[in-house]
Amino acid sequence: MAHLKKTRNPFRFMHNEKPLKQSHLRLETDLKAVEEVLQWFEQFAPPLLPEQLWQKSQIALVEGFTNAVRHAHRNLPQTTVIEIELQLFTDYLEIRIWDQGQPFDLYAKLESLCREDCDPLDKEGGRGLIFIQQLTDELSYQRLDDQRNCLLMRKWF
Repeated sequence: MAHLKKTRNPFRFMHNEKPLKQSHLRLETDLKAVEEVLQWFEQFAPPLLPEQLWQKSQIALVEGFTNAVRHAHRNLPQTTVIEIELQLFTDYLEIRIWDQGQPFDLYAKLESLCREDCDPLDKEGGRGLIFIQQLTDELSYQRLDDQRNCLLMRKWF
């Protein structure tokens, strides 16, 4: 299993570069909205992004969204909003997913999944986090001042 990829403070990542393209999506807490997420993500399809990078980012995006629905918003009304933002820069892609659930310690959860005796990909729970961790270069989850949580995924070209 690959080691955990952390950045010192990915939410304060400093760049003066303006995104080449960015988009924002607001959805209700509904697994059926995955179709809308996939249609929305099509705007970043090749040739805008290299095929392999686009495919990996698409999987990470879907896993992040479905985790927000299934876990973060499990006990919240379906009308609870999940927001997604994607920013494309010259040499990397950032995906942010905001949820309104209870926060959790992403790194502790990933470490516990890695310590289990069985392969975490053989289990039903936790696979999404493992996929996201393997498909991204930088990953973090943070509680914000507005009481939302933000999953940040960054993939370098």
